[in-house]
Amino acid sequence: MSPSEWFEGLRKIDINDLDTSNTGSWPPAIKILVAGLLMFLVLALGYSFSTRELESQLDLKREEESTLKEQFAIKARAAANLELYTQQLKEMENSFGVLLRQLPSDTEVPGLLEDITRTGLGSGLEFEEIRLLPEVAQPFYIELPIQITVVGAYHDLAMFVSGVAGLPRIVTLHDFDLAPVNPEGGPKLRLSILAKTYRYNDKGPYQ
Repeated sequence: MSPSEWFEGLRKIDINDLDTSNTGSWPPAIKILVAGLLMFLVLALGYSFSTRELESQLDLKREEESTLKEQFAIKARAAANLELYTQQLKEMENSFGVLLRQLPSDTEVPGLLEDITRTGLGSGLEFEEIRLLPEVAQPFYIELPIQITVVGAYHDLAMFVSGVAGLPRIVTLHDFDLAPVNPEGGPKLRLSILAKTYRYNDKGPYQ
């Protein structure tokens, strides 16, 4: 059937005469038209679904590209500052080494007790107690608590506390308890204090 014949056939067809329950009896021109419309619809739907899936994949790739660009930028900055980071790491290692050297070893603890005693006596205080308490293990260091009780004037006690805090080894002071020796009054005060020094835990966090 030529195009002119097909168009001529369409012109002669009255749509009201078509029997929708018997499409097989429709004229060839109508059959060709309906088949063409159905084919176009199928192709259009297929193209739409295919395009939608491709657009979804494209969006995912764009997100991946953005993430990769951010990661690249971060790594590029880290690489550019690698020398600075290396220098800072060396400085931190040196500082850590200095701190470790300030932690007394087992053999230096008696010497530390002597320093505390000498500081107290030099401040004009009387010692009622200086006693080592059980060690307390922490992940990277071990606490060495020392219970101290001294008697003296307020300014002498302040001088003692300042002197202990200024010892070459790391010593921290906790649990201050200050009370008059004589409840009825007098210049003398009794200071009970917990001093803590530390030594390196060479066994690490997993003993």
